[in-house]
Amino acid sequence: MGTAEHRFPCDACGSDMRFDPKQGLLVCDHCGNKQPIAATHPAQSPIRELDFRAALEARLPEAEIETTRVTRCPNCGAEVELGTDTHATECPFCATPVVTGTGEHRQIKPRAVLPFALIEDQARDAMNTWLGRLWFAPNGLQDYARKGRRMQGIYVPYWTFDADTKSSYQGERGTVYYETQTVMRDGKRQTVQVQKVRWNPASGRVARFFDDVLVLASRSLPKRFTDALQPWDLSALVPYAPEFLAGFRAEGYQVPLEDGFTEARGHMDAIIERDVRFDIGGDRQRVHDIQTRISDVTFKHILLPVWLAAYKYNGKTYRFVVNGQTGRVQGERPWSAIKIAIAVVLGAIVAAAVGYVYAQNQ
Repeated sequence: MGTAEHRFPCDACGSDMRFDPKQGLLVCDHCGNKQPIAATHPAQSPIRELDFRAALEARLPEAEIETTRVTRCPNCGAEVELGTDTHATECPFCATPVVTGTGEHRQIKPRAVLPFALIEDQARDAMNTWLGRLWFAPNGLQDYARKGRRMQGIYVPYWTFDADTKSSYQGERGTVYYETQTVMRDGKRQTVQVQKVRWNPASGRVARFFDDVLVLASRSLPKRFTDALQPWDLSALVPYAPEFLAGFRAEGYQVPLEDGFTEARGHMDAIIERDVRFDIGGDRQRVHDIQTRISDVTFKHILLPVWLAAYKYNGKTYRFVVNGQTGRVQGERPWSAIKIAIAVVLGAIVAAAVGYVYAQNQ
């Protein structure tokens, strides 16, 4: 299969069109021509899941596989798609210059995409508002960010997993009760209530169907950033259409499908244990063993929208990410040594003043 293209020439002037989040259309910045996207909402065209076992055994139809042209950042390891005419760029994840060194990435096609809802100006405003709340951030970085350097719109890869689970468990149910005891306190005899727990064996079964367990398929950003961008409204997913990527970049997944499912199982197991504790009931629970049978596992490769800024300031790279659907911001918190020193001095002055006033009133 050939390299996937995400360029859409304007039928009026031939310039490249881009997806405009505000209008939900392909727009030509050169002549103003607009074009709708053929993709429909999942209510009219349901997003089909793929069989997990078939994917592991390399039995997916060839139509579900694509080859993209990517470059790998030598600093952070991000794999970002390039256009056929792009031979040098800057890594959007860490601002490291990247020149050629491209290769082809054969991967499972995305099944769905969550289109950008925020334009770049809205994302920058959200980031600057977030920075403005950080009193200890260096002024120079805040000024640098406000100068309007372009942010990168990136579609970040995720896996979602569905699974049917049935679990049997062994444990104990604890019932709290109180005994009256007499104790000596300060030389006096007192009666107190002492809490006790009576444990009884408990066993049973729980079942749960998991729908769209979300797992990040990228290693380019700290997971604490991307986790903190949640929640995502996955009901707004639409069937994948390359037109949504026009004018944006897309990152190839770096977390293999099997590893993604391992992480999803950890999330499922935690919820199953919570279900077990609820099923055991009582005031306390002890869980000794859970045996889970999992079936009908399916998955999707999806793309979620992130606005990204990577700023180099005083030799250090600061990265900020903005949820392209909600505007939620996360990033590396910068610290100003000068502001911290001023705060320490002011704190010492206030403490000395309070001490002086207290001493005068004694």
